[in-house]
Amino acid sequence: MALTASTMLPLGTPLPPFSLPTVEGGTWSTQQLDRRPLLVLFICAHCPYVKHVEASLSAMAQDFSAELQMLAISSNSVITHPQDAPEHLLAQKLRCGWDFPYLHDVDQQVARLFQAACTPDPYLFDGDKRLIYRGQLDASRPSSGQASDCADLRTALAAWKAGQPPLLQQHPAMGCNIKWQP
Repeated sequence: MALTASTMLPLGTPLPPFSLPTVEGGTWSTQQLDRRPLLVLFICAHCPYVKHVEASLSAMAQDFSAELQMLAISSNSVITHPQDAPEHLLAQKLRCGWDFPYLHDVDQQVARLFQAACTPDPYLFDGDKRLIYRGQLDASRPSSGQASDCADLRTALAAWKAGQPPLLQQHPAMGCNIKWQP
């Protein structure tokens, strides 16, 4: 596994429009969004960094279900990493109890739009769909012995809810690199 940092897309970047297949076989589009903030998570099924945060992502989804839209995207090549094929992503979604959409970025174009670099790589957009947070979920890592709690992301969301500007100090996410098509 190659430890990779997120690219830190500039704050204020607008959410790009996109449509992707869901792991269940349907299609999901940004046209389905409402005025609530949106958390976009670039994740996958096999990454130990993602496995480390699965429970805290489940807690985020439960704690903020009424006030936050969430969606997950896997952009990894299934040629080099067949364990990230849609059926494995669906199994992960079911195992974790996620009710948010899980999308498969087959041609990796959405990852390129976001300049996504690693898994997990979170992006929080406000109600106007402008980027207000990108970076680590929290300071925990798989080998740290510390459980993930999404503290950094929760702080960013609380600042937004309080009407404060985006946090000035945001630390890059760290994880496995996105597995680009050969």
